[in-house]
Amino acid sequence: MDADIGPRGRLRLLSRREVAALSSTEAGGLHEQFRACALAVLNIGSELDDAAAVMSRYASFDVRIREEPRGIRLQLINAPDQAFVDGEIIEGIREHLFSVLRDLVAASGIPQLDSPASITDGVFELLRNAGVIHAGERAPLAVCWGGHAIAREEYDYTKEVGHALGLRGIDVCTGCGPGAMKGPMKGAAVGHAKQRLREGRFLGVTEPGIIAAEPPNPIVNELVVLPDIEKRLEAFVRLGHAMIVFPGGVGTAEEILHLLGILLDPQNDAMPFPVIFTGPPSARAYFQQMHEFIGSTLGQPAQRLYRIIIDDPVAVARGVAEGATQVFDWREKTRDAFGFNWKLRIDGQFQTPFHPTHEAMAALSLHRDQPSSDLAANLRRAFSGIVAGNVKPAGIQAVAEHGPFELAGEPAIAGELDALLRSFVEQRRMRLPGSEYVPCYRIVR
Repeated sequence: MDADIGPRGRLRLLSRREVAALSSTEAGGLHEQFRACALAVLNIGSELDDAAAVMSRYASFDVRIREEPRGIRLQLINAPDQAFVDGEIIEGIREHLFSVLRDLVAASGIPQLDSPASITDGVFELLRNAGVIHAGERAPLAVCWGGHAIAREEYDYTKEVGHALGLRGIDVCTGCGPGAMKGPMKGAAVGHAKQRLREGRFLGVTEPGIIAAEPPNPIVNELVVLPDIEKRLEAFVRLGHAMIVFPGGVGTAEEILHLLGILLDPQNDAMPFPVIFTGPPSARAYFQQMHEFIGSTLGQPAQRLYRIIIDDPVAVARGVAEGATQVFDWREKTRDAFGFNWKLRIDGQFQTPFHPTHEAMAALSLHRDQPSSDLAANLRRAFSGIVAGNVKPAGIQAVAEHGPFELAGEPAIAGELDALLRSFVEQRRMRLPGSEYVPCYRIVR
C-alpha cells in the first residue's frame, strides 16, 4: 500500500543536510538504515525474525522524505497492508516511524564519541532528545530482559509479573519486541488500567541492527533507537531502577554478562542496583544452568549480584518496588538524577562497539587469568557475535561466506560455553518456535 503521512503535533524541521542524509544511498547515507527500520515498524505482528527475509518479502518497499514549509512528510511505497486500517495508518505505527526518523537524525548529528564520558553524554543526549528521561520524578522503571522465542508458559508468566508491577504503579522498559519483551508490558497495561493510571510508560529501546528481528510490539508507547547494541545496553542500565531477567537465549545472556561485568567494577560496590532472575517452574533448570555458568566463569561475587525467584510474580514486583525505593533514596543522598544513573561507572570496554568478524571472534580472550569484569566483557562479545550471526544481515552474510564463527578459550570455559549454547538450541531459544536452528558458531577446544 502507498501512503503519504505526517507527524501528529510538532516535529522540528530538518535541515537540508539531514534530509540529504536520510535520502542518500551513498556510503554514509542513512536511507537504507531508515528504510530497514521503517519496514520493521510497519511489519509489527509478523512472525518473521530474519532481517534478510523481511527485506526480501518487501523488496519493493521504500520510504521517501518530502519537505514542506511547516515540516516534513513521509511517502510510503508498497508498505505492508497490516500497518493500515481502512486505508489509514495505525496511529502507534505513525508515532514509531517518526521516532525512528528522529533518532537516526539525532545520532548522525552527535560528534565522534571516543571516551567513556563522551559516550555516556551521547547516550544521554539521544535519550533526552527522545523525551524519555523524566527528571525529578521518583517514578520506578523496571527494565525487563528475556527472549523473544519463549514457550507459552514462560510468556504467560511474564504477563503475570507485568500485572503485579502495573498494580504497584511501576512502568516497564524492554527491548520492545515480542515474547518476554511484550508480556510484561501487556500485563502492566492491565495493572495500570485497574489502578486508573493513564500515563503508564511502556518504553522500547532498540537499535538498527536488531529492530527487524524484534520490531516494536503494539504496546510500546515510547520508542528509542540507539545507534548500536552497546549504547542500547547502556541506555537500559542508566534508565532502569531495577532489572528483571526472564528466560531467554543468546541475546539475554549477552545482556546479563554486560550488566554483571559493570556491577563487578569495585567503584559500583556501594550502589544499590536490584537484579532479579525469574520464571515459571519450568524455567528452574534454565536459571540453574545460567547460575552455574556465571559461577564457573565469573565466580561467586557475580552470583551475589542477583536473586533468583521462581514462580512468584508478587515477590518479584515487591522486590522491584523495595529495590527502587532504595535506589531513589541513594540517589537523593548522593545527589544523582532520578531518571538517569550518572554515577554508575561503565568501563570503556562495555561501551566500544564490537564488530563480530571471524578474526575478532577468534581473538576473544576467554580465560580466567584476567579480571572477572574483563572476562564478562569478552563473553558478552562472544554472545553478541552469535546474535549477529543469527539475526543481523551483516553477521548472517559473514557466516554464509566464511562459515561459522570460531570461539576458542580455556578448556573449562569453552566447555561451559558449549554446554550453555547447546542447551539454548535444545530448548529452541535461538529462533521463533517452528523454525530449525543452524548454528552460526563452532567451539574450538
